[in-house]
Amino acid sequence: MTQPSSQLAQRFRGYYPVVIDVETAGFNAKTDALLEIAATLLGMDDDGNLIPQQTLHFHVQPFEGANLEASSLAFNGIDPFNPLRAAVTEREAITEICKAVRNAQKEAGCQRSVIVAHNAAFDQGFFNAAVERLNFKRSPFHAFVSFDTTSLSALALGQTVLAKACQAAGIEFDNKEAHSALYDTERTAELFCYIVNRWQQLGGWPLANAPCAGAENDNPETLDAV
Repeated sequence: MTQPSSQLAQRFRGYYPVVIDVETAGFNAKTDALLEIAATLLGMDDDGNLIPQQTLHFHVQPFEGANLEASSLAFNGIDPFNPLRAAVTEREAITEICKAVRNAQKEAGCQRSVIVAHNAAFDQGFFNAAVERLNFKRSPFHAFVSFDTTSLSALALGQTVLAKACQAAGIEFDNKEAHSALYDTERTAELFCYIVNRWQQLGGWPLANAPCAGAENDNPETLDAV
C-alpha cells in the first residue's frame, strides 16, 4: 500500500532532506579520513514550516590506511587518536545515520533522501566515499542530488559564508564553536529551514495555479534520474 504523501514529501517532490556536515583529515574523499559527522533530521509542522528535529553526531575513527593531513588537523583541532573522542568506526556511524534517515524518510512518506549541506559537494563526496568503502547496498541518499545552502544563501541572503549567512538570517553563530560537525550541522539546518520558510512566507510556495508534485506521483526510477 502506498503511504499517503505528507506536506514534507510534497514540498520536495518526494525527497526527504537531511542536513549533514563532516570534519575530515583532508580534502580528498577517497584517501583522507572522515573524522566527525553529524546529521540533522527535519520535519514539518502543521503550518507547513520546516523545522529541525533530531540530530545524530559521531566522532569517527580513521579508516585503515587513511591519509591524515597535518594542515587539516591543525585547522579543525581534531586529534584522531585522542581516546576522549570516544570515536566509533565508520561502519557504526554510517549505519546508524542511514537507519535513522530511512525511518524518518518512511514516516514522511518520501521515497528518497537528499543531503543538505553548506558547500554540499564536499560533504556529499565524503559521505559517498564512506558508503563505497563499506560496500553499502542500500544508502537512503540520492547518489548525486544535493541541496546546497551556499547557493541558497547567495540567492536569499546575498551571503555565501555560513557564519555571515546565519548572521543575515538572524541566527546566532559562535565562530569559536565553528568547525565542529555537530555545531555546523545544527546551524546549517536552521539556515536551510529559514530560507525554505521565508520563501513560503513571501508567497513562493505553494506554487500558484500549479499542483504540488508529491511522492505519490513519482517512482524511485524517476527520482534516480533527476
